[in-house]
Amino acid sequence: MGSDLVRIGTRSSALARWQADWIRAKLQELRPGLRCAIMPISTAGDRILDRSLPEIGGKGVFTQELEAALASGEIDLAVHSLKDLPVESPPELTLGAVAEREDPRDVLVSARYATLHELPRGSRVGTSSPRRASQLLALRPDLALASLRGNVDTRIRKALEGEYDAIVLAAAGLVRLGRASAVSSYFGFGEMLPAPGQGALAVQCRAGDEAVLDLLGPVDHRPTRVAVAAERAFLRALGGGCSAPIAALGGFDGLTVALEGLVAARDGTALVRVRGSGADPEELGERLALEALGKGGRELLA
Repeated sequence: MGSDLVRIGTRSSALARWQADWIRAKLQELRPGLRCAIMPISTAGDRILDRSLPEIGGKGVFTQELEAALASGEIDLAVHSLKDLPVESPPELTLGAVAEREDPRDVLVSARYATLHELPRGSRVGTSSPRRASQLLALRPDLALASLRGNVDTRIRKALEGEYDAIVLAAAGLVRLGRASAVSSYFGFGEMLPAPGQGALAVQCRAGDEAVLDLLGPVDHRPTRVAVAAERAFLRALGGGCSAPIAALGGFDGLTVALEGLVAARDGTALVRVRGSGADPEELGERLALEALGKGGRELLA
């Protein structure tokens, strides 16, 4: 970081740019006169669109290139959707801020049907997430699930043009891009538990960069950071990434952390749900992960 210039690394999609611009605006609001340069960086997850995420590596496909640029000093911070960020971080990098979370729910987008239950038997539903797929099949085992890749606008267009009868997306991305009007319905958490970190923005920086860490301090939203710490501890203890059907949602009221976690069979025939609360988010996430493994989660993840 120069005396008055911060280089912000981001993926190049419209949603990623929105997220980077939002962080830039927050930083400039906190420190008037600060100059920020947005530096788009291409990732494997953006380049390879003809295969599912688990096929091309799962963990880190949207973050590895950004982390490399950060470690080399090419950029000063990187903005990620937290759910894309692997739970194991390189030792030279740290999570400088977790911004306040947007709506963590998943949504259904369809040109013809208002809810999942209105879809005819055998309807083609687009998702590339094993977590979403398993929960969809638990609700509607008759559905025909199909891979769905591309940016948010591309996915919505495919749904509205009838390539799919419906698709499932994260509410946060549609809200941020001003596309909430495309939502047909929102899933309740009892129907579709979100990915760990869904809806939250992560700002990564170098571990020893005190100037950037100081700059990011006011951006950090403690209730969100504590909640997602529990979710990510649950994921870490299960050894999972985006290739595993694992879901978690935490909450923090200033004193107590609450967490609900889920481990699912890929075909939706079995779901293991766990719930608990505690004072320490890391301990809570690990404790509920062990509980889930003991209730059958180990067999589901094998």
